[in-house]
Amino acid sequence: MPPAAHRVAAGRDAIAWAERRMPVLRRVADRLELGGQLGGARVGVCLHGTAETAALVRALVRGGATVDFVPSNPLAVHAEVAAALQQEPGVEVHLAAGSPAGHERALTAVADRTPTVVIDDGADLARVLHAAGAASAVIGGTEGTTTGVLRLRSLAERDELAYPVLAVNDTPIRHLFDNSLGTGQSVLDGLLRTTGVLLAGSRVAVFGYGACGRAIALRAHGLGATTIVCEVDPIRALEARMDGHLVVPGLEAAADADVVITATGAIDVLGTAHFEVMRDGAILANAGHFDVEIDVAGLAGLASARRTVRPLVDEFDVGGRTVVLVAEGRVINLAAADGHPAGVMDLLFAGQAVAAAWLTEHGAGLSPEVHAVPAAIDVDLARLALDAQGVRIDELSDHQRRYLVNWSPEPRSA
Repeated sequence: MPPAAHRVAAGRDAIAWAERRMPVLRRVADRLELGGQLGGARVGVCLHGTAETAALVRALVRGGATVDFVPSNPLAVHAEVAAALQQEPGVEVHLAAGSPAGHERALTAVADRTPTVVIDDGADLARVLHAAGAASAVIGGTEGTTTGVLRLRSLAERDELAYPVLAVNDTPIRHLFDNSLGTGQSVLDGLLRTTGVLLAGSRVAVFGYGACGRAIALRAHGLGATTIVCEVDPIRALEARMDGHLVVPGLEAAADADVVITATGAIDVLGTAHFEVMRDGAILANAGHFDVEIDVAGLAGLASARRTVRPLVDEFDVGGRTVVLVAEGRVINLAAADGHPAGVMDLLFAGQAVAAAWLTEHGAGLSPEVHAVPAAIDVDLARLALDAQGVRIDELSDHQRRYLVNWSPEPRSA
């Protein structure tokens, strides 16, 4: 089999493996195909290039959409999956050249195709659409990250957002499955794959105690690490303390930790002041957004030498000590592992597909702001997930519903 054909076959196998573990998305795809809600839609998808994303793209096509796909992270592209996806009818794959300029060209190529619905990650595609003046055809979009929601809300506050966006990131299902379950497991998966570090007995510092940081700290603690949390939000810092973690300022944590993981969504969370006090052999990884949380250029400027010691692992000589950087400071669970398990992405991508279909019907009536996903969508997805697992639950009786509305008990029969 020629190499290209081998890649396509391997990609199809990976996608099929993921789809078998995504029963909710399969049910949603069946609905979309039957109802045809996405008929005539051109969907621009900017997400990580994984088999699970390919399963979402295939579901959108089954619903009648034409899809333009661009990876949101140049390092998080599975070549076999991209090759297989390119062969799918109704799909155009726009690959970056691995550089920031190449990534911009790929995003621009999608914008030039004038999508009517946007499924975004970090508002990257939205940024390019607005800059190119190509957002007028967009009926609506979805955003699946905290950083992206913040950016889009900022655009809306300046009256510059051109279309309504559903904040998929803010749904209860997203917080439970993506952040709490997916991130905690997959970040440590990437760390262990690349470094083989023993977490038991290690000191692990987590910068940021939002849903992602909390999950990372919880999983690290469960593997026997002493966990340290650094925060700027007093409420989250208090939560971390009550959860049993040490809470200290960032410079103190940097000086004491064996492993430092950023998960904030901010820029320059770790800078030269931190690098200068780190222990010999300290390992740095980013689980936040893009590659801006660790000042990699600053680290390189401090170092007298840099060398690659393992795949995706670089050592920097800093003042007689060694500082280890994983995956060039990019998002570790995607650049160094497979991202979230298919079982986690199942509900999240099912929600993206349903939200996209909902926007084709209701987007024209929404103002150009960031909107909450209708609660009924989350409830429906939860019911589909329970059904897929063979789980049954109770329902309130009419008597109980009346009590909850009226706040007073009805007379009981003798």
